[in-house]
Amino acid sequence: MYWTTAPLFRSSSISSNPGDHLRVPDVWYRARLECPDDDGSGRRQSVIGVTVPGGPGVVVGSNGRIAWGFTNTQGDWSDLIELDVPPDDPDRYATPEGLRPFDRHREVIRVKGGADVELTVETTTWGPVIGEDHRGRKRALRWVACDPKGVDLGILDLSSSRSMEEGLIRANRCGAAHQNIVIADDKGRIGWTILGKLPRRRPGFDGRLPSSWADGSKGWDGYREPSESPRLIDPPSGQLWTANNRVGDAEILEKIGDGGPDRGARAKQIRDRLTGMVAATPDDLLSLQLDDRALFLGRWRTLLLDLLTPENLAGDARRRALRDRVEAWGGRASVDSVGYRLVWEFRLRAVQAALSPVTARCRAADPEFRLRDLHTLEGPAWALVTRRPPHLPDPQYPSWEAMLIAVVDAMIEREPAEGATLARQTWGRTNTAKIRHPLSAGVPWLSRWLDMAADPLPGGWSDMPRIQGPDFGASERLVVSPGVEEHGFFHMPCGQSGHPLSPYYRKGHDDWVNGRPSPLLPGPSVGTLVLKPGN
Repeated sequence: MYWTTAPLFRSSSISSNPGDHLRVPDVWYRARLECPDDDGSGRRQSVIGVTVPGGPGVVVGSNGRIAWGFTNTQGDWSDLIELDVPPDDPDRYATPEGLRPFDRHREVIRVKGGADVELTVETTTWGPVIGEDHRGRKRALRWVACDPKGVDLGILDLSSSRSMEEGLIRANRCGAAHQNIVIADDKGRIGWTILGKLPRRRPGFDGRLPSSWADGSKGWDGYREPSESPRLIDPPSGQLWTANNRVGDAEILEKIGDGGPDRGARAKQIRDRLTGMVAATPDDLLSLQLDDRALFLGRWRTLLLDLLTPENLAGDARRRALRDRVEAWGGRASVDSVGYRLVWEFRLRAVQAALSPVTARCRAADPEFRLRDLHTLEGPAWALVTRRPPHLPDPQYPSWEAMLIAVVDAMIEREPAEGATLARQTWGRTNTAKIRHPLSAGVPWLSRWLDMAADPLPGGWSDMPRIQGPDFGASERLVVSPGVEEHGFFHMPCGQSGHPLSPYYRKGHDDWVNGRPSPLLPGPSVGTLVLKPGN
C-alpha cells in the first residue's frame, strides 16, 4: 500500500490543495533526520520528508512505521464578535461579567524617508479588534491561532509515532493550523482526523454569522478532547482521500464547521481514480497527482456550445472560430489547448454575471463587498444559468440567453480578430509559471537570476488533481509507503538551496513541471558539515 501526498493543494493519501502560494525559496526544506530510537532497542530511527526552513523537525513524511500528509480542512476555526459598546462610554465593551475596558497599546511603524506611523491596537477578552462593519460597529476576532493553546510544536511528535492510532492521537493534541491529516502505517492500516485543537462552541451557536457574545449564550467553552475529534479508521473501501473538500457526515461537519470547503469535483476525480486501481503502485499515484482531465468543466463546455447555435453564429466569424476551438478542446488542461482556456474563462464570467444582480444589495450596503470564493458558489450559479428563473436575470438584458451571449462577446473582445491568431492564445500562455523571489518583485532585472523559469504549466486552477496556477499549486508532491521509502517519489517547484549561484537552487524544478519521477531518498553524500561546540 502506497501513500501519496501533495501539500499545497495538498494531498493526503491523495489530494491537493489550491491556493498555496509558490515562491523562491520554497516553503519546504527537504531533510532526512537520524537519531537513536527511543524504544530502548539501540536501533536508529530515520525520518524522511520536509521541514519548514529553520524548524526543528519533519512536518510531512515517513519514519518507516507511518507516513503522513495534509490538506487544508477549510473548516471554521474563527468567529467574528459584534462588540456592544455603550454610546456614552466608547472605552468599554459588554461581556458576560459586565463592562470591561479595551486593552490598548501603541505600535510605531518607522518609515524610511518619512514620518513614523502610529497605530493603536485594541484587544478584548476574546481577541483583537479588527475593524468595523458597514454600520460602524466594532468587531473582534476569536481565532484558534490567536490563542497560546492553539500554537505549539506538537506536530513534531508525529515523527516518533509507531502506529496509525498513535499518530492520530498526537495530531489531535497538537496546536497547529488545522489540516486534514491522513496516516498510513507499515501494517497496511489507514486513518483520517483533524490535526489541531477543535474549539467547542456553546450549544445552539455555530459561529457562521457575526454576533454579540455579551450575554454569555454564544461563545467557546475551551477545546474538545482528542477523543471527541472526528476520525475515520480503516474504511471498508480501503481508501481515504482529501482535497480541501467537505469530509464526513453532518455530525463531523458540526465539529469542523463551514469554512468554505471546495465543491468536491477534484475529490470525486481522485476517488474514482483510486477505485479503479487494483493494486496501486508509486507510478499509479504519481499519475493520479498529475491528472489534468477537465471533467468538472465538461458541463460548462456543453452550456457554451448550446449557446452558440446557428442563429447566434450567423454573420459572426469570431463566434464561429471560438466554437471551433471549444469543440476541439481535448478535455484536458493542457498547455496547447485554446478550447480549455475559453471554457475556463466562460465559466468565471458567467458565474459573476449570474450572481451580480443577486448581490447588488450587498454591494450597495458595503462598497468593498466582493464575490471572492467562486468555487463555493458553483451550486447556485449553475442553477441560475440552467434553470434561468425569469425574475432574476440582470435587468440590462432582455433574457438569460442574451446575458450569456454578452458574456461570450466580452470574451471575444479580448481575443484577436482572426481565428489563426486565436490559435496561439493557449492555456499555457495564460497558465505560465511566475514563481518569484521577493527581491525580483522590487528589482525586476534580478528576475533572470532569482526566479524560476516562466514555464507553461498544465493543470487547472481548481477541480482536478493537478492544480497549478502561475504562482500557486503543489508546493510538494510525495508518494511513499512506510518501510519502503526507497521506492518513493518527491517533487518541489524550487531547488533545495536558497543561494542563486548554487547548483541546487533550481534542481528538481524541471521534474516538478514535467511530472518526471524523482527519488524521495537522497543520493550519495557530496559534502559534510560538522558542527563542533566552541569549548
